[in-house]
Amino acid sequence: MAAMKPLAAGNRLLAGLPDGDRGRMLAACDAVELAVAEVLCASGARLRHVYFPTGAFVSLVASYDGGAGLQMAMIGEEGMLGISLLLGVSVSRYEQLVQGTGSALRMTTASFQLQLERIPTLRRRLNRYVHVQMHQIAMTAACTHFHLVEKRLACWLLMTQDRSGSNEIHATHQSLALILGVRRVGITNAAVSLQRQLLIRYSRGDITILDRRGLKASACACYGAANQFYARILG
Repeated sequence: MAAMKPLAAGNRLLAGLPDGDRGRMLAACDAVELAVAEVLCASGARLRHVYFPTGAFVSLVASYDGGAGLQMAMIGEEGMLGISLLLGVSVSRYEQLVQGTGSALRMTTASFQLQLERIPTLRRRLNRYVHVQMHQIAMTAACTHFHLVEKRLACWLLMTQDRSGSNEIHATHQSLALILGVRRVGITNAAVSLQRQLLIRYSRGDITILDRRGLKASACACYGAANQFYARILG
């Protein structure tokens, strides 16, 4: 990833800070470009940086017994990567896998911990974000168990569109199967159904969202619930 001069905050967590505190945070960050399939931190590895996405989006992927992974949370401009540092844990529990190319603000863990001590408003806001992300992970576990693949796929497409700002999404059957924790045939059947309803167009990994309103109607309730919870806790 290439480092550049920091830009104005395009991250909702940082944007919610008072002007002076936000300025101090931006001054301590590098602006970087993240590439699809880049691993920012492996599961079990020590966190060397925290990231505040401003255009990119990243999955937290859990793997068990050496098998396929499962996306536990998706993080874009609404959040940050490295929240375990707020709890005194410097090792990543999940693999941080870039799903969407774009920009982010990066800070070393040492600098981040220093800012937490110096900026009380930052710690208070990020403590609330820890609560939001714990809720998202719990919802993912329940959603994976109780909801149909088609509804979960529709939810994932909406979440991805929110973070990418585009109707065009690239995701292969294999990557979607990993993200949603199902077999490829399940993804195929779900995508075919959404396409027959004229909600999406899907060809060789290229997905176009044709009807966002219809897709929201087809998605499980987790999509709306997650957005409402974030707004209630963080504004």
